[in-house]
Amino acid sequence: MRLKRAALWMGLLLAACSPRSADGAASTASPSTAVHPESGLPVVALTVTHAGKPHVFRVEIASSSQQQARGLMFRARMGADEGMIFPMNPPRDASFWMKNTVIPLDIIFVGVDGRISNIAANAIPYSEEPLSSVGKVKGVLELNGGRAAELGIVAGDQVAW
Repeated sequence: MRLKRAALWMGLLLAACSPRSADGAASTASPSTAVHPESGLPVVALTVTHAGKPHVFRVEIASSSQQQARGLMFRARMGADEGMIFPMNPPRDASFWMKNTVIPLDIIFVGVDGRISNIAANAIPYSEEPLSSVGKVKGVLELNGGRAAELGIVAGDQVAW
């Protein structure tokens, strides 16, 4: 009986200590996946390949609708090779805005073929103007404003995460 009770308590303790995302859902991060200290979202490697040269970013994954609605709002800074990816499953037309977003962003729309369809460069902080994809996308990548141009990232480049 004591063994069963101990196992029950251990299970409850493990459940209580499991990582949680910003919206309170259990984290989908594996033990090898990092978790962002501010958002609590899983962080993974994302590669953009331009002219045969890969560039690796560490991006937060905003997978739930609540996480995607918040995005990078209120974030005061982000590292040069950091960003956020918004997976779209199923792929769809996407439109983003900068409401409550403090830092300028490059909003990169990733088509269903894994290639960049278009980039809304240097999106203006706090703007409520919609910035839309050209066609259906499987994901939207947000980087620091101007970073895509700095690295030569353009429509047609391959994105993988």
